[in-house]
Amino acid sequence: MERDSIFADMLFDSRPIGVFDSGIGGLSVLKHLVRLLPQERFVYLGDTARVPYGNRSAETVRLYSSQCASFLLTHDVKMIVVACNTASALALDTLRATCSVPVIGVIEPAARRSTSETVNGHIGVIGTRATISSDSYAQSIEAHSDGRSLFVHSQPCPLFVPLVEEGWLDSPATRLIAEEYLRPLIANGIDTLVLGCTHYPLLGPMLSSLLPLVKLIDCGECAAHDAFDALGAVHQDVLHTPQISLYVTDHTPAFTLMARQFLGMPIDEPVRVSIDNLARRTSER
Repeated sequence: MERDSIFADMLFDSRPIGVFDSGIGGLSVLKHLVRLLPQERFVYLGDTARVPYGNRSAETVRLYSSQCASFLLTHDVKMIVVACNTASALALDTLRATCSVPVIGVIEPAARRSTSETVNGHIGVIGTRATISSDSYAQSIEAHSDGRSLFVHSQPCPLFVPLVEEGWLDSPATRLIAEEYLRPLIANGIDTLVLGCTHYPLLGPMLSSLLPLVKLIDCGECAAHDAFDALGAVHQDVLHTPQISLYVTDHTPAFTLMARQFLGMPIDEPVRVSIDNLARRTSER
């Protein structure tokens, strides 16, 4: 990632990092951010009242994403991580054009990583229908191909998100569905698979057992590394108590339980907020 002037001296900026997602999946991104940047403070917003974004129009996704970013900017964040593939695919350019702080998505970092990991040039991408239909991963992989002949094999996996949220991470039913989804990718000889949804890392162990010779790319982990690099941070092995402020647009019964599973740590109950009336112009702070 190029370090333009907007990133200058961010390592010494004490403001928090903002993270948003349409729901809870983005917490898997937050987990990597906390691991890589334990000294930082984080503000996380889950737009649980309007999840999922995947079945919304592009205009609506841009509006919702702008409202999420506006909320984070009211907390004086120094960076925004869009921990949602749909929002990254459809709203990232809008956010970067209107936000007064750097904005990092999850698609480009994972696409870039996949091009460096593949050996045979056959890269698989799994995600929601909206993410796959946007063709954002294929376009980004092509943009980072450096002239190599790369072949992108995309597969929507709409049942994975509800399975994860039900906690069925390695049930017989989940395995049968995964085998069906993965069959065409295996037939195409992929050696690298991008997990193009922030829920999917929880299925990582099961997917690895079905694809033992395939390198799995966690889009959230890749985005966290981009944030780490952008801040010019230095890895720290010291232990810190994570400083995380959690907000949601609707309290859902399973949020706290699932959030603890995604983060792998105890958390406080999230605070419910309304963002519907926030201005679309996210550059205003």
